[in-house]
Amino acid sequence: MGKLSSGLLLYRWRDGVVQVLIAHPGGPIWARRDLGAWSIPKGALNGPDEDLLTGARREFLEETGHHPPDGSPIDLGEVRMRSGKTVHGFAMEGELEPGLLRSLRVDVEWPPKSGRFINVPEIDRLLWADPAEARRRLNPAQSAFVDRLLTALGAK
Repeated sequence: MGKLSSGLLLYRWRDGVVQVLIAHPGGPIWARRDLGAWSIPKGALNGPDEDLLTGARREFLEETGHHPPDGSPIDLGEVRMRSGKTVHGFAMEGELEPGLLRSLRVDVEWPPKSGRFINVPEIDRLLWADPAEARRRLNPAQSAFVDRLLTALGAK
C-alpha cells in the first residue's frame, strides 16, 4: 500500500461562484510545470495515530504559513495518485491572501544524485481558481476534490 497524505482545500465565494485555493510545489523539478502540477496543501501524516483532519490542518499551516479556519470541514474522501499515494481531502470555507504565502522550506538534492542540496519552499505559489481553472491546474487525481466540493455545496 502507498503512503497516506491528508490535505485541506480552502474555498470561498466570489460573485456567486466558488473559488478554491490551490498550491504550486516549489523547487527546480516543478519550476516550469504548470497544468496538472498543482495540488491542495497536503502532506504525510505524523505517524499512524495522527487523525486525518488534524494532519490536514497541520499541513495547511506548514505549507501556507497560515492557520486554517475554524469550523466544520467537508469530508471530500480519498483519491489515489498515480504514484500510489492516497490523499484524503477536506474542504473549509475561508480567506487567505496568496501573496502572504510563508511555506516551510526543505532541502532537496539537486541535481538528482549529485550529493549537493538546495533549500526550497514546499510550495512557491498559491492561487484562487474557479472550478474549471482548478481542474486544469490540479494533479488529475486531485481534481476530483473540486467536483466533490461542488456537489457538497450544491454548486456548479
